[in-house]
Amino acid sequence: MSTMIRTQKVCDAIVSHLERLILEGALRPGEKLAGERELAQRFDVSRPSLREAIEKLTARGLLRVTRSGTYVAEFLTPMMQPLASLMAGNPRAAADYFEFRQGVESQAARIAALNATSVDKQTISARVKHLRDMQKEGDPERETLADVDFHLAIYEAGHNVVMLHVMRALGDLLRNNIFYSRRALYERAGVREKLLEQHIAIADAVMAGDAEAAAKAAGSHIAYTHGQVQDIQRDNKRLEVSLLRVGRSDLLAD
Repeated sequence: MSTMIRTQKVCDAIVSHLERLILEGALRPGEKLAGERELAQRFDVSRPSLREAIEKLTARGLLRVTRSGTYVAEFLTPMMQPLASLMAGNPRAAADYFEFRQGVESQAARIAALNATSVDKQTISARVKHLRDMQKEGDPERETLADVDFHLAIYEAGHNVVMLHVMRALGDLLRNNIFYSRRALYERAGVREKLLEQHIAIADAVMAGDAEAAAKAAGSHIAYTHGQVQDIQRDNKRLEVSLLRVGRSDLLAD
């Protein structure tokens, strides 16, 4: 067997391995890979074989090479960014988003209850603990991020790669408050405590392997969140009208 054929087979094996890690969500969009030398040592391959594999994955749009290193490509971002600009400030966006989430979250929790491994359950437990810690800390921004991470753990536990990647990309829009202000939600009286209670209910049902209870808990959680966001939107609209009435005096003659 020629050296070229051996190198090609090693390269293809590396490509297949990294593709699987990206597909299964073990390597996440935006994450930086270890340096070339370190990766070659971990895979026990030559640096030329590793370099060729990285070039192939870069050509496929799965990796991105910069001067600062090699990153997992954020391959859904080119689609999500224009979508975000279309939805930002659109009054229909939040309602349509919650309608979408209602079905997806229930199904995600259901299949997580059926498919979660012991490792997945440990991750979910850790995310619940982090939610508790963030609530005690009282920082709405960090609590919001912990909320998103909790839901991502549920998607991961379902082992549905389509759902995982789509919802991860959607999670980026959530972090940027495209659909609604998560800070405003968390600052609303009694909401933080209720949301934590609901997250715990979802986690408990998934841990118990109770698919129907998990789906019901997730659906109730989204319905509650939607209701609170609608209340916030109504309150904001009333405030706008009140301010308009107060400000009208500046437009009138003395």
